[in-house]
Amino acid sequence: MKKILLLSLALILSVSATAQEKINEGILIAKQTMSSDNEQMNSQLKAMGDTTAKTYFKGEKSRSETSSPMTGDMVIIMDAGEKQMLMMMDSPGMGKKYVLQSFEPSEEDLKNVIVTKGTETKTILGYLCQQYMISMKQNGQDVKMEMFTTDKISAVSQNTTAMGDKVEGFPLYFVMTTNQMGANIEVTSEITEIKKETVSDDKVSLTPSEGYTKMEGM
Repeated sequence: MKKILLLSLALILSVSATAQEKINEGILIAKQTMSSDNEQMNSQLKAMGDTTAKTYFKGEKSRSETSSPMTGDMVIIMDAGEKQMLMMMDSPGMGKKYVLQSFEPSEEDLKNVIVTKGTETKTILGYLCQQYMISMKQNGQDVKMEMFTTDKISAVSQNTTAMGDKVEGFPLYFVMTTNQMGANIEVTSEITEIKKETVSDDKVSLTPSEGYTKMEGM
């Protein structure tokens, strides 16, 4: 019996140690859902269905891919070292367009962001995540977020760039609430799978893919 207990404890510790391992290269799969307290808006959001996002990361570089029948395909590549973000959009209305710009927030932008480190933690896929509460203005709208982040994954998130260095780590879970056209909208995103895999350099390159043209005025 003692040997069985020791073996069980060893297996638990082994799983825990593996889950908490720092990963610098791999793939993250996220599920995103949206809902609203406005019936008409909520029915439209339900019709869109859940969105699945795939993020490739390698060191300080990340590539997030999302697809939606309404907005088309979107790729966001971020380089934390260069503080640059490449956004490529392939939508029914605009075609293939890209924007390359800095994502470093200005001092003025940071004045509109209030970040409070919470007292709660959440374990997601074996990773112990720290709670952050964020309040900010985005395009004139009040936005509130609750995030749970881990410092064990090197990926860069576009959801934390507006906060500068006020939030540490990558969010494995967040809930964002905002108001659009008089309706409250809640967006929930959670990482559902973490894969430790090799990512090619071209996946996280800031060079726009062939066929994309620069969006004017950006």
